[in-house]
Formats: sequence, C-alpha cells, structure tokens
Amino acid sequence: MEPKYKRILLKLSGESLLGKDGYCISLDVTHGIAKEIKELHELGVEISVVLGGGNIFRGMSGAKNGIDRAQGDYMGMLATIINAMALQDALEKQGIHTRVQSAIAMNQVVEPYIRRRAVRHLEKGRVVIFAAGTGNPFFTTDTAASLRAMEMHAEVLLKATKVDGIYDKDPKKHDDAQRFDSLTFLDVLNKGLQVMDSTAISLCMDHKLPILVFDLFEKGNIKRAVCGEDIGTLVS
Repeated sequence: MEPKYKRILLKLSGESLLGKDGYCISLDVTHGIAKEIKELHELGVEISVVLGGGNIFRGMSGAKNGIDRAQGDYMGMLATIINAMALQDALEKQGIHTRVQSAIAMNQVVEPYIRRRAVRHLEKGRVVIFAAGTGNPFFTTDTAASLRAMEMHAEVLLKATKVDGIYDKDPKKHDDAQRFDSLTFLDVLNKGLQVMDSTAISLCMDHKLPILVFDLFEKGNIKRAVCGEDIGTLVS
C-alpha cells in the first residue's frame, strides 16, 4: 500500500479511548490505536494527533451542571493532556518516538506548543500529539484539530468516529439514516450536519483542507484512509 497523503492530522475523540467497561482510558483500546498509527509511521507518513477529553471531562457538560463555562473548558483541556500522555505511552511501547505539545504550559510533563518545533519533530519522524486544545475556552478540540492541521501544513484532517461516515441523521437512532460519500463544506454548514462544529468547518473551508470522516473501530481503517481507499465521507 502506498500512502496518498504524506502528512496528516488525526483527530480522535476522548470517548474513543473508552473500553467496554466504561473506564475513562482503556489500555487495550489505546494500544490498538497505537498499533494502527505505527503501521502508518512505517509507511513514512508524518503524523500529528489531536485528542479530545470527553471520556474524562467535557466543559459544555460541566456548564450545564452549573460550572462556569470557561472554568469547565480549562478542566476539559487538562483532560486532553491525560489522554495525550496515555497515547504517548502506548506509542512509545510500540517503539515510536513521540512528543506531546500542550497549549497550556506544563513543562514538567509535556512540551509547550511551539509550531516550528512541532514541524521539526514531524520532519524527524516523530509522532506529535497536540493537547489542551487551542489553550482558550469556548473553542472545541475539533477547532484545535483544524487549526493545528493548517499550522502543520497537513494534507488532510482525518476525523475518526464511531460511525462509518457522515449521515443525514444519527444512524444509531434512525434505521433510515442515509450516508453521504462526499460533501462540500457548504453542504455540511447548510444542512447543519453534526460532523465538527461550525468554526472548525469554516476554518477548513477557508483554507481548502479536506476532512475525511470514517469509522475508527474497523481494524485497519486509519491505514485505508491514508492510502486513499474509498471509505467514510470526504468533505472538501
């Protein structure tokens, strides 16, 4: 298999690290994702990752329960650092050199986010995991993924989810949900499709960065996506 893309950004939700027992981080799941990333790395693909924190804490959920929204978002950012460190450990056990860069300074455990340093890590074959979102409240990790992808000059943003693409309605709730093979950015915005938040979609549209949405839990799908196989839904 030859990769279609040389440099990618992989967006993973925090929930993707959950195991069947509902514990916040499943080591089996995390190591499974690390093995798939290793396969890409062996193809010579330059890989960066953005992780959400929803398996531990989600700022919007905290706000609904009375926590100040900005405070809740900062708590969510700290959750993403925990997830990033878990994935880093799993990758390094696969023999992959990895760096975690955080938008919130935490120098004892992770590097601060410095764009030029991150690019250099990618050029040296290291997997770079971006944590703490953009470092600002009121912005999702989807927006952080779009921003970091553009800063890294990624060729595609891979959005790994629990379903095999973008549907007109939730396929887990509606048997008649229809999947799209491809969409334009305006289609996503006009139809109000819940792929990523509108800020993230608008950023990608303005900078012509394609988004491929696919099922993370179909084994080998990350590699298939990078090699250009016909899976998921392409937004471009």
